[in-house]
Amino acid sequence: MIVKNEEERLAKCLDSVSELVDEMIILDTGSTDKTVSIAQSFGAVVPFFKWNNDFSAARNESLKYVNKDWVLVLDADEVLNKETIPNIKQAICQKNNLVINLIRHEIGASQSPYSLVSRLFRKHANISFSRPYHSSIDESINKLLKIEDYWKIVDLPSVSIFHYGYTPSQILSLNKHNRATEAMEIFLKKFPHDSYTCSKLGALYSQAGKEKQAVKLFKQGLKFNPKNPHILFELHYHLGNIYTKTNNNEQAIKHYQKAIAQNLMDCLKLGAYNNYGVALQNIKRFKDAVKVYEIILKIDPNFLNGYYNLAIILSTMGELANSAIIYKKLISLDPSCAQAYQNFRSSFI
Repeated sequence: MIVKNEEERLAKCLDSVSELVDEMIILDTGSTDKTVSIAQSFGAVVPFFKWNNDFSAARNESLKYVNKDWVLVLDADEVLNKETIPNIKQAICQKNNLVINLIRHEIGASQSPYSLVSRLFRKHANISFSRPYHSSIDESINKLLKIEDYWKIVDLPSVSIFHYGYTPSQILSLNKHNRATEAMEIFLKKFPHDSYTCSKLGALYSQAGKEKQAVKLFKQGLKFNPKNPHILFELHYHLGNIYTKTNNNEQAIKHYQKAIAQNLMDCLKLGAYNNYGVALQNIKRFKDAVKVYEIILKIDPNFLNGYYNLAIILSTMGELANSAIIYKKLISLDPSCAQAYQNFRSSFI
């Protein structure tokens, strides 16, 4: 783990893994609060690393201190789901497993609440992190598999990590957007063919309202024909979002369909499914949109946006009774949704 001034969140994170791990390596990059003492209270080794704006360099430095057979990487704003510990223990006992991909739940992210992250892997001399931001072991894993093809990469099907770092308040307080943009712009100048960085930087441009620059990057990423379904999903998904935003719904639908077609776990595609339904709704293909929202709710019965959008479209179609049922379900899941209460009452007027 890499930390700096994480006294408010660190204890919760470390407590969540205390029943699983045999050692903790907390690489401190200059904390001035109680971060170091909190880490030490959990028995962690806390080496110092002078920050150089390169997450991969820091991650690779931390690997030097690992003495055990497996490595679990977390950030201070993440918590391990203790219910998955038995599944994790079973997975790491399989002799040919090299990487255990974990589903991460992005708390506060209503649009795409799940992601798949390569955070649990064997300690191996040929495994290292690359990229200064959104650091990943993927490149080293791909190279290793060409040499030692007996290794397996497996996905755990249930949520293993809860991530609290992308709530609006956290993003604002840590200035993550600006730091990420700067780091990836520098990296992309050196490696313009990197489709992964094209997708991540393009997404940041889109968030900042720089749609033309974002589209250029997404198309640049597709131009180099990435084979990774996760990267292809991201590129098509974000292009769909921009075309929806600019009211080019037909073009958006094509990209959402390509995103959904990728061979990924369905929960990772919820955002694309949801926005696909919105684009269909925008061009008055209501029945098709209803089918999409019904698929969404089968994938994740707790996906609030799916209920809200389905209720809206049923109301638009004149199915007020069915709309009211959906609103009632939404309210039971999220009693704080004021708009759902208002629309629910309107169903009976």
